[in-house]
Amino acid sequence: MSETTRRIDPSIEALRQGKHVHHGKTPAAWAGSMIALAAFFVGGIGLVLGPNWVVFGVGVAMLVLALVVTRVLQVTGHGASSRRSR
Repeated sequence: MSETTRRIDPSIEALRQGKHVHHGKTPAAWAGSMIALAAFFVGGIGLVLGPNWVVFGVGVAMLVLALVVTRVLQVTGHGASSRRSR
C-alpha cells in the first residue's frame, strides 16, 4: 500500500508558525456585517416597493453606518489587529 499524503489546512499551518488567524470572528466584523445585511434588506425593500427612494436612502445610510461602526470598533480594540507579521 502506498502512503497517502495529508493536506494541511493553511490556517492550522499559520498557527504553527505563530501567526494569528481570526477569520473575521471579532465584534467589529459581526456588527458591521449584521448592519450591512440589514441595510441591503432595507434597500432591497425600498427598490421593490415602488421604488421608494426614501426607504432606499435609509438603506444606503445604514450601509455607511455599518462602515463607520466597524471602523470605530476596530480602533477601540474590538477588531482584528492590523499589524502584519514579517
